[in-house]
Amino acid sequence: MNLFDKGFAPTEAVIRYLDGDYVVLKPGTFARCAITGKPIPLDELFYWNVDRQEAYADATVANTAFERFGLGA
Repeated sequence: MNLFDKGFAPTEAVIRYLDGDYVVLKPGTFARCAITGKPIPLDELFYWNVDRQEAYADATVANTAFERFGLGA
């Protein structure tokens, strides 16, 4: 199946975030940003918090989460 097949629908992946890497527990095409709710394609997923197990859309949003919750909070 490819992106252009009829019936293709983006699905949210279930991910376990690790230090410097992540493991996909349930396949999908994107992760959801914990702050903005924006879908993040897995090949563009670069920012997350291991302690909170949250993904962030970009560095600015990750900084917002850091300011809001603090390190490891």
